[in-house]
Order: sequence, then structure tokens, then C-alpha cells
Amino acid sequence: MQTSDIPARAAAIELLLLDVDGVLTDGRVVYADDGRELKFFHVRDGSGLKLWRAAGKRAAIVSGRDSRAVERRAAELGIAPVLQGRDDKLRAFDDVLALTGASPEQVCAIGDDLPDVPVLRRCGLAVAVADACPEARAVAHYVTAVPGGHGAVRDLIEWLLKVQGRWAELTTGYTNT
Repeated sequence: MQTSDIPARAAAIELLLLDVDGVLTDGRVVYADDGRELKFFHVRDGSGLKLWRAAGKRAAIVSGRDSRAVERRAAELGIAPVLQGRDDKLRAFDDVLALTGASPEQVCAIGDDLPDVPVLRRCGLAVAVADACPEARAVAHYVTAVPGGHGAVRDLIEWLLKVQGRWAELTTGYTNT
């Protein structure tokens, strides 16, 4: 992978394509006694996604599993489209492009495991979480400082907004009090 073009790739990003299990969550699947699947999301990822949207950017979700908790979290954060139950993530990537009008070069995909690798190879900027499988890390342009489910999306968004020269502007209300 050529690393000298990473800042240019990052500057072009308009859409984040998020995996859920292992990225927005720590990858564990928890079932309640009544059979409901529970997911634990990190609030820092939510804060980062709000900053991302404040920058005029978009986010989408593609997940191999179906979960009402994901639908709820996505609605809270204004994430759309949300494509769940999609084992073929490359086909889902094409669907996201069609639904959003984004080009592959405008998409930053973040993943953690083998099903994410084809998308990571095709998008404009590939990101792996710190605890991703070796194959995902090998194709990533950027690896987050923290594992999935522990603020990895927030880490990515901060890095992207800094590369794009937007971080200071978007965080002034928090830092200049």
C-alpha cells in the first residue's frame, strides 16, 4: 500500500461506511433471557458521529446481522442508509453507493474481520480497528488507536476531521469556554 497518498484519500471522504459488530460494538453478542439481542455502543462514537454530521458529512451502516438495537442507535445518530443482514458486504457497498450517490473514492469504510476486507479493498480510505484480524489490518490505510466498541469510530472521525482541517472549527464550542 502506498502511504504517501493517505492524506489526499482522507481529504476526499464524505461518507463513513460502518460495520457494527466489532466496530461500533466490541463484537460480543449478548442475549437477554427473553431472547432479545443486546448491543453495547460507546458514547464517544456517538459524539464523534455528531461532529461528523455537523461537518456536513454522512454515515451509513452495513452489517451481516439484523438488530433492532442497531436501527435505534442509527436513528438516534442520523445514520442512513442502514443495511442489515447483508452477508455479501461488497454488494451492500454497491447498494450504499447507489442510495447515497457517493463514489467509492468518497467512502471511508471501517471494519474488523474477513467479511469487511473486500469493501476495505474497494473504498477510497480503508480503516481497521485496533483489534481487527490481520487481513483487515493489512489492507488498511489507517488503524485506530483503540479496539472496536471502545471509541474506534470517534478516533477515526477525529483523525479524518483533523486531516480535513475541520477539527478545531467543530470543537471550538467545547474547547474555548
